[in-house]
Amino acid sequence: MDEWTAFHFSQSNPRGEGQGDVAALLRRVADSLAELGDVTVLDVTFHDEATAEGNWPSMTVYYSRQA
Repeated sequence: MDEWTAFHFSQSNPRGEGQGDVAALLRRVADSLAELGDVTVLDVTFHDEATAEGNWPSMTVYYSRQA
């Protein structure tokens, strides 16, 4: 049994060309959730950092595992 009741992961596109592609980021997050299997998403946050290469969005997903 897991010690924690909630988990999280943060994800962004690789830095550089395409780093600001929000649609690609959403697909990456969706793929990561699919890999986790049967989880309940509790919250999703969106952050956009300004860098010399342009905006660099990231997302943090909070989730719990099914019992």
